[in-house]
Order: sequence, then C-alpha cells, then structure tokens
Amino acid sequence: MLTVAVFLLCAASCVATPASGGASGPRLNNNQLYKFSYTTEVLVDRARGSKEGSAGYKISSDVDVNLVWRDPSNKDEQLIQLKISNVRADPLSRRSEKKNVFHGTTVESLMGKTRQAALTKPFFVHLRNGKVKAFYSYWAEPALIKNLKRGVSSLLQLQLHTGKVIENDVSGRCIVVYQPKNNQVTRTKFLETCQTAETGFTTHSQVLGVTRKSSSVTVFTLEDGFIRSAVAEEKHLLIVNAYRSSSAKVLSRQSFTLVGTEAGPLEMAGKDAAVVVKSIDAKIAAVGIKAEKIKTRCKTCPSLLEHWQVLQNKLEPGSLSKATAPRSFLALIQSIRKATKNDILKLLKSASKTSLPQVVDAVTSSQTTASLDAMIEFLNFTDAKGMVLQERFLYACGFASHPDERMLQTLLDIFKGKIGSPDIKESVVIIMGALVRKLCQKGGCDLPTVVEVKKMILEGPDSTQKESEVQMFLLALKNSLLPEAIPIFTKYTESQVGAYSTIALTSLQRYDVTLMTDEVKKTVNRIYHQNRRIYEKNVRAAAADVILTSKPSNMEIKNLLLSIGHLPHEMNKYMLSKVLDILRFHLPASKVLRQVMRDMISHNYDRFSKFGSSSSYSGFMAQSVDVTSTYSLDILYSGSGILRRSNMNIYGASKGAMLHGLQVAIEAQGLESLIATTPDEGEGDLESFAGMSALLFDVQLRPVTFFKGYSDLMSKMFSMTGEPMNVVKGLILLTDHSEVIQLQSGLKASGEFQGGLAIDISGGMEISLWYRESKTSVNNRGALVVSGNVTVDMDFMSAGLEVSFGTEASLDFITTVQFSEYPFLVCMQMDKSTFPVSEYIKKHESLSSGKSVVSRKSHKLLVPGSEFPLHQENSNMCKKVFDSSS
Repeated sequence: MLTVAVFLLCAASCVATPASGGASGPRLNNNQLYKFSYTTEVLVDRARGSKEGSAGYKISSDVDVNLVWRDPSNKDEQLIQLKISNVRADPLSRRSEKKNVFHGTTVESLMGKTRQAALTKPFFVHLRNGKVKAFYSYWAEPALIKNLKRGVSSLLQLQLHTGKVIENDVSGRCIVVYQPKNNQVTRTKFLETCQTAETGFTTHSQVLGVTRKSSSVTVFTLEDGFIRSAVAEEKHLLIVNAYRSSSAKVLSRQSFTLVGTEAGPLEMAGKDAAVVVKSIDAKIAAVGIKAEKIKTRCKTCPSLLEHWQVLQNKLEPGSLSKATAPRSFLALIQSIRKATKNDILKLLKSASKTSLPQVVDAVTSSQTTASLDAMIEFLNFTDAKGMVLQERFLYACGFASHPDERMLQTLLDIFKGKIGSPDIKESVVIIMGALVRKLCQKGGCDLPTVVEVKKMILEGPDSTQKESEVQMFLLALKNSLLPEAIPIFTKYTESQVGAYSTIALTSLQRYDVTLMTDEVKKTVNRIYHQNRRIYEKNVRAAAADVILTSKPSNMEIKNLLLSIGHLPHEMNKYMLSKVLDILRFHLPASKVLRQVMRDMISHNYDRFSKFGSSSSYSGFMAQSVDVTSTYSLDILYSGSGILRRSNMNIYGASKGAMLHGLQVAIEAQGLESLIATTPDEGEGDLESFAGMSALLFDVQLRPVTFFKGYSDLMSKMFSMTGEPMNVVKGLILLTDHSEVIQLQSGLKASGEFQGGLAIDISGGMEISLWYRESKTSVNNRGALVVSGNVTVDMDFMSAGLEVSFGTEASLDFITTVQFSEYPFLVCMQMDKSTFPVSEYIKKHESLSSGKSVVSRKSHKLLVPGSEFPLHQENSNMCKKVFDSSS
C-alpha cells in the first residue's frame, strides 16, 4: 500500500513540475534591460458589430523590464521590476477630427499630472515558478492605476508545461489551462470560474434573463527562455435571452512585444523579495495581484427629486399604456438605487396621488436596503384605506428579480403585526410563497427566515377552518412550488370544497413531472373517474389536465378516452376538444394518445362526434430565434349554457427554459337559477359565485371576486355597467441584470440590462336575462421596454453602448354566449391590436473634460393587428352570433 502511495505521489509531482533542470516559467537574465511595447485596447458594440463602428479606445506605452533579485537556490524565483513610460491614448481606428474624441489632447490633460506620475512609477512582480507570488506598488496610488499595472503584470505569469491550474491575477482566482507547442504557449482562462470581490445580480428567470459568454486566450511566444511576445484577446457577450438583437459585447486585447534589449542594472542581494523591495523604497508594499474596486461618482447626474420632476408626467395613469412609462420606470429605479432612505421618503411624500402607485412600484423594485426601509416606514398596514399602495408594494415584492432574506423577513413581520385589510393579509402570505421559491432557487432554502415561512405555509392549510385562510395558504404553497407541499396538495384534491380541489390540482400541474408520484397519479385518476364520489365539472377538468401533462401511461389514456361519451354533454365536448388539441399541437402526451387510438374501442365515430360548445385550443402567438410564445384557451360550460370555467394561458420558451407569462382564469357557479335550468350532476348545492384569478410571470396573485351569494349576485346584476374589474395594474421589473466585468488589462466594464413592463389586466362578466346572453372579457394592455448599458469607464475617459427595444400592445379575449336555445351559441375572440416596435442604439466616447463623440441609430416599424386563429367550429358559431345580433 505504501509503495502504491509513493508511486502516485511521484506521478503527481511529474505532472506538476517540469523535468529536472528545466525552467518552470520565464527567466530573466541578470544585467539586462528588456524593452517592450505594450498596447491594450477595448471596444464595446452590439454582438455583431465591427471594430470600425465600435466605441472604445487604445492605450499604448513602453515598458522596461529587468531582474532585481533571484533566489540563489531557485532560479525560477525572481523579483522583476517594470516601469511604464511614453503613455499614449488613441481611438481604435482612424477617424476624422470631428469623430476623434482624443484630437487635441495629451495624456497629461486626459489623466492629470497625479495619475500620469503614478502610472510611470516603477512596480515589482515576485514570480515563483512562473506564477505571481506577490505584486508590489504604492498603496497611495489610485486603484485605477494599480489595476492597469496589474494588467501588465499578468502577462508575465506563464507555465511552460501542459496542465490545468488555479491562478491568481488581475481577473481574480481562475482556472487556467496551458498548452505548449514548439516555441509558443497558449493560456486559456475559464472566466466563468473566476472569483472576484465584485459580484452582481441577475433575474431568476432564464427566459427573461441575461446570459454572459466569455473567453480569454493569451498566446506567448518564447525566445531564449523569456517572453518574445504575448498577445491576449478577451471577449464577453452579454445576451438578452428574449431579444438577442439587444445583446452587447466587450472585446479587450493586449499586446506585449519585445523590441530590444540593452545593458541593465545588476541583480541585488537580499534574504527574500520583500526585504529587497523594502530596501528600494519603504513606501512600496505588497498590494495583491487581484483587481481593486473602483468607486465611480457621477458629477453631472441630477438628484433623485430633480430626476423625478422630469419623469413624473410620464408615470401618470394615463401614460401607462405608452412605452415612455416603462422607460421612465427603469430610469427612476436607477436613481433610487443610488439614493438614501431619506431621499426616497421625500420622493414618496412629494408624489401626486395619481402617480404614487407607480412610485411605489419603482421604489420596491429597486431592491436596496434604503428603498425597503423607506417603504416600510411610508406604508401603514394597519390602515385598510391604504390597500391600493400596500398591494402594489406586495406585488412588486413578488416580482422581485433578486430578493433577499430581508425582504421575506419584512413580509413575515407585516404578517405577524396588525393588518387592517383581510385582502392584504391574504396577499402578504401568497407573495411570501413566491419569495420562498425564488430564494430556494438561489440556494437559500436553509436560511432561517425561509425555514420559518416554509413551516408556516406548510402547516397553514390544516391550522384553520376558515375557507379564505385555507385558500390563502394553498395559494402560497402554489407559489412556493416546494416538493414538501405535494402530499398536502394531493390530500386537498379530494376536498369537499371545490375551490380547494381546483387550487390543489392546478398547483400539481406546475410541478416537474418527475415529482408526480404513483400516489399523486392514483388520486388524480380517482377524481376524474369519480371512483369515490361525485365532483364538480371544473374539478374533473383540472384533474384531466394533470393526467395529460404528467407523462400518462397507455392505460391512463385509454381510460380517459373510454370516459368520453359517459360524461355530461359539455364535459364530453371539452375532453374531446382537449384530446384533439393535444394531437394537433403535438403536445407531450400526443405520442401515447396516437398509440392508444389505434384501438377502435377507444377511438371511434360515436366517441369522437360529441357536440357541445366547450373547447380547448392551443396556438402560436409568436415564433422567433430567441423566444417561442404560445397560448391556450380552455372554455368549459355548464349544461345550461352558463360559463363554468374560462382559462387563458400564455407561455414563453427560450433555449429549453419555460416561463408561464400569464394565466387568467374566470370561474362561475350556481347561476342556473337565473335562467330556470337544472344544474349539472354534483353542482345543485353550489353557492352563486363568479371570480377571476391571475398568474403573472410565474407568480400567483390574489384572486378577485365579482360576486358571491345570491343577494350579492342580484345587486351586481342591477348595477352592472359592463366595465371590467381591474385584476392587476402596475409596473413590473422583468429583466434586471447588473455586473462588473474585470478585464485582464486591468480595465473594468460594467453591464446593466433592465426590462420594464407597464401592465393593466382587467376582466368582467356581464349577463343579460332579457337577451339571454352572457359575455366575459379579459383585457390585457401593456408596454414593454428593454434597455442595456455597457460601459468601460476609466473615470477620465469612457466608452459605452446603450441599446433599447420598446413596444406597446393590447390583447383582448372576449367570449359571447347566447343561451336562448340549445345547443347554445358560443363565440370566442382573441384579438391583438396593431402595435409599434422601436429599436435604439447609442455609442459614445467621452472625456472628463466634457468632450464627447456620440453616434445614434434608431429603427421603427408597425406590426399589424390580427385575430388569433381558433378552431373552425368557433368561426362558424361566431358568424351565427353576429348574424343574430345584426
């Protein structure tokens, strides 16, 4: 065993070190001065932009390198001095005087005397076996200057043999692979592994998020054991997943070339490198090779209140359907993120009554400590009159792009305190479920507050007898998608209360199919086939949805098909339509369905010729290289022609990721007495009710009730105006990505992408007994803006790119039912209006003096409106409805 261990250690040492007598890294000769030319350039552009049209700059200089000290016992341990001189700044390519921001400037006028003097002071690198052991410079130097020196020093770090190692350099602590070939060595740095002090944040949703792809390759050419040249190229692509034309790139290049040698100073004697450096200048110290943070301060930016004065009119309710609203919303968030708590409170108190809800959206979406503290101090949850602002705050928390434990703790504290409105109490708990899911997605499931909230919502449904509270906890669990909640949902699917069953079944449908256990499947099949008792139609329909989306077996599909023909009339038609839609749209269950339908008992004319008005239909809303958007419409009626359930869904898919963008469900029950008809089986004792539920961007919101109980129904009947009831209205931060990219040259690039949505979703239900007609509507109005800003800022000069995409759109879904005869007439319409799309690109290069060069491009187009196609049977029925109304 000992022999094996020794062998393995020897083998490992052979891989880790070169052959005996060989150099581990570059070696400098004593009494020799190496003269290098050094160039670093950086450009910022769209992903497919060329160098000529890019924004950026180039810094050139001379660099003198010489050996200061070498360890007598190890030739590969060296202290090297570097000195930068003759610094120049130029544009990336030849430009006219008008377009050359550097025309007429000098390095001293650009940088200032202090920075220039600091940059030309010598600095030292301690190399051991080709790796940077220490970097020495002056503590008092500006961080930017030290970072530029670190960028040059990183080009001396070199390994002469093949291998994968972890190295520290200006980029951070990174995994690096070396590949030598002839007189060249290629160094590939895996930038995604680099650990740096500066971390950013990004949206939890992959569909709405930003992806960074990075590469870094340095090619060293060697001569006489030292570096003849080093050429590095580093590329960062920031890709907006949902709209790739708004993507940006940062490209950085370094060139370090030996131009000659001459006699230099003799190496010094000393105990070690640190002692030698101290003897040269006591003010020089080991400051670390990793880049330092650079604090930038905007000298011309307006204060938060000044900025608000400019934006206020664009955030009034009447402007929310325009693209200027989300654009102003994003700009306000940027200002709030830099503001103090007191400044934010002044903003909240100065806003008009009509614009205040939009300000609450922006302040909450900023997700800073100051903004959260300001909101908690501003809102009074004990006052029921403040419900609108309180709910806007809660919804903005639910849509938070990168929530932290403190936000969840804040909501928990609100829940434990006194809350004036029962509706707000429900929203607090429901939104806590959404935050639990997002924190768990980031690996925070074991955080103390998350553990406490998980326990509360998991135990919640069984801890109360109050129907509204049971629903509240079930909806919170629906948002959380905790695997531990699956047994709870399975239990509540068979509840005597139909609302519990529906919530539980729709929640199970959101889980990954791999979590659907045999127990879950048995329970759901039992409900659909009514093996133990009679269920409401909408509960059975929800159970069927779970079966069909959970990798059904051949037997499950066969039993489901055999049930068609033995269901209530409208349920027969709904299930038939659902099966045909799966086949037509090639949904996952279609393969099993086709196999089972080869059997004539399951698939025959009698079974597949059922009539009725209920339907299920799926289609494409939009298809592009980036995102595929689909919609589905499910309509289930009672046997008397009254709407039982209407369910509209919109999904977005990108690169294998799925986002449930929108779900609007309208449910009604117990309305048969209005038209003197008999309720369907199992629905005779249902209380009169109609309500609407919305799920937006994977977050379930608090349901809205149109009416509940016969007396409430009658009062609403006589006071109906036909105006839709608002379900959700506000501004949502969809995309939120911020990061600092540390370049190997020592420069830093900052990338920020935000996507804002102004949305107004409303729905209504109108019943006319005189005309024996009912109408339900779901109206969606929205404006979307995605903007990105990538900048390389050296304080005294900067280059950047701004990209923006905006659109305004509306989508209406209207169902008209005429129940004067049977089969009754049903017409469904799903319309989108003509909408504009605009793109904007701005590239800029600027100096601290105020001089700048800016180029702008914009593109606008109109996308014609259309009515989304539904099945042919619907088109025929709409024609009859319109003919009878004319």
